[in-house]
Amino acid sequence: MESDLMAPTDLATKLGKSQAALAQWRYLGIGPPFIKLGRNVRYRTRDVEAWLDRQTMQRTGDPAGGAA
Repeated sequence: MESDLMAPTDLATKLGKSQAALAQWRYLGIGPPFIKLGRNVRYRTRDVEAWLDRQTMQRTGDPAGGAA
């Protein structure tokens, strides 16, 4: 199971974002789902991939998912 979890540092690198940006997303509830293990935040790989799939757009201005 541990290999299925990413630390914020790993996800920040993967997405090209800062850890502060991820913390802000968590606060706003707009980023990928996360798990709190005590004081540690972790992201499931499958949750991140599903979240990225929902961010896919067909063109600028389309709502996430590209549905018309």
